[in-house]
Amino acid sequence: MVNKYGIEALDRTMRDILRFNNSRSEEQPFGGKTIVFGGDFRQILPVIPKETRQEIVNAIINSSYIWNSCKLMTLMKNMRLEGANGNQSCRELKEFADWILSIGDGRCGRSMDGADNVEIPDDILIKEWDDPIVAICREIYPEMMSGMNCDMQVEDRAILATTLELVDEINRYMKSLNPTEAQTYFSSGKACPTENNNDILASVHILELLNTIRCSGVQTTT
Repeated sequence: MVNKYGIEALDRTMRDILRFNNSRSEEQPFGGKTIVFGGDFRQILPVIPKETRQEIVNAIINSSYIWNSCKLMTLMKNMRLEGANGNQSCRELKEFADWILSIGDGRCGRSMDGADNVEIPDDILIKEWDDPIVAICREIYPEMMSGMNCDMQVEDRAILATTLELVDEINRYMKSLNPTEAQTYFSSGKACPTENNNDILASVHILELLNTIRCSGVQTTT
């Protein structure tokens, strides 16, 4: 996700610094030092506001002059499969991982009218449902629907959601299935000022405002 200009700036800086100890460093990538880049081109590209698709693609490292000096190394061992219990589970995970990779490599599906159509396997597809939240919760946590003790199943499984609002809906529904009596804990909260003489900011960042902030990675407590 790093813009190629940042990498090229590092390259020029290291060449400039290291040339005082070794004159040949000025002609070597990163001054002759080995640099390891970790990432996956199937994931998100650099975020460049208000730029076109072509300009965004042109900002990644394989569009840089540095790329010609890079050696591409691919991870060959799937660590999730290594931790799978049982041959059946390992085989299922491998088949799913290979299917996901085939989509990323463009080997899965067919192109029609300029759009790529990918067929979803039946074993991971929910075909019939009235309420989507109820349907996916029933599919992922069938033991909870039948009232069984499913602590281990809850720990080993998860539902991915696209928005925080959808996360809250799923959490509310799952909590409604919990037969345990609810406990209410009361607390008090206040905004901790970073500076003693900053009354203006303290009056702006009131608890009501802070509790309305809803974004990934931020948690507010009252």
